Amino acid sequence: MNLRDALTLAHERETDLVEVAPNSEPPVCRLLDYGKFKYAQTKKERESRKGQKSTGLREVRFRPTTGAHDIESKTRTIQKLLAEGSKVKVSVVFRGRAITHPELGVGLLKRVAESVQEQAKLERAPGMEGRTLSIILTPGVPAAGRPPQADVASPAKPTPAEAS
Repeated sequence: MNLRDALTLAHERETDLVEVAPNSEPPVCRLLDYGKFKYAQTKKERESRKGQKSTGLREVRFRPTTGAHDIESKTRTIQKLLAEGSKVKVSVVFRGRAITHPELGVGLLKRVAESVQEQAKLERAPGMEGRTLSIILTPGVPAAGRPPQADVASPAKPTPAEAS
């Protein structure tokens, strides 16, 4: 159908001639109410966005000399961010001569990672980025589905019912 006939048909039916697939050969057009079409499209986009989970990267910074209470407080913040579903970048920022002792930062990051290991798994191991040492934690249990390993060195004691 040529363009002039399609436009007159759209005018007779009091609808709009909307090009739905402009890249096809020949271009595909439909007769429809353009306002309703745009409304349905935006509603569909909103619905698809609602199902998506926004997992932004959040950052919590420490210093090598951060006190024990402050570490506990920031660890609780990390746990809260992980519970919300965000990835968390835990950083230790070195200033001045503190950069000569990166083992202090690694120890601090290990301590934080161990305290949140039930809620998170380690996505990226400790690595230096300039004067910053950081790890990335993602929400989730690291060994999901695996039962805890029994200690091989000490055999289990038999219960009184088994001993008889």
